[in-house]
Amino acid sequence: MSVRVDLNISLDGYATTEGGTPENPMGEDWGKLTGAYVATRTFRERVLHDESGEGTTGVDDRYAASYFEGIGAEIMGAGMFGFHSFPDDPDWNGWWGDEPPFHVPVFVLTHRERHSVEMKGGTTFHFLAETPHEVLARATAVAGDGDVRVGGGVTTVKQFLVAGLVDRLHVAIAPLVLGRGINLWSDLRGFEADFDVVSETAESGTVHVTFTRG
Repeated sequence: MSVRVDLNISLDGYATTEGGTPENPMGEDWGKLTGAYVATRTFRERVLHDESGEGTTGVDDRYAASYFEGIGAEIMGAGMFGFHSFPDDPDWNGWWGDEPPFHVPVFVLTHRERHSVEMKGGTTFHFLAETPHEVLARATAVAGDGDVRVGGGVTTVKQFLVAGLVDRLHVAIAPLVLGRGINLWSDLRGFEADFDVVSETAESGTVHVTFTRG
């Protein structure tokens, strides 16, 4: 079992965008930051349930496919679940639709008290106010032979990175400069020293850098 992270970041290291509105909560730059991933065939099939075969099939798609492979449990923050979109609706079950793409138990780090929610396709959301070590122990206990993925957002990911709990970090570096948001690399000086690092450039211009604990 290993703990994995995959993130889309900008050239200057930002993994979030700003300037969101109620109609576009992620902001106008989010589409640019995640564009190569969203364009893949894997994303269209797994997230959008599009079986048309449309989408890119090159290097970006290979990394998108590996994102879903071998996962036994998922950890995410309240933002990735989407609590900020409908904060006062107790019946809202996230922005992933009736059949989320995870198909495994998902542990949502939040201070909101909620009962677990079972969705179609094998995804069950559990809501916890716990430390990274505590929630990782829960996720590991149900992951079986699979890995645990810390899906995001970047604030949650950084908690696990700072705590030294991540075995593999993959970042897809989009060819744009954001200049604002939450920076992945702040407070992580020297992070790469404990990892083997491999990089690969996709047809889209996205640079995939993978840090694997040595």
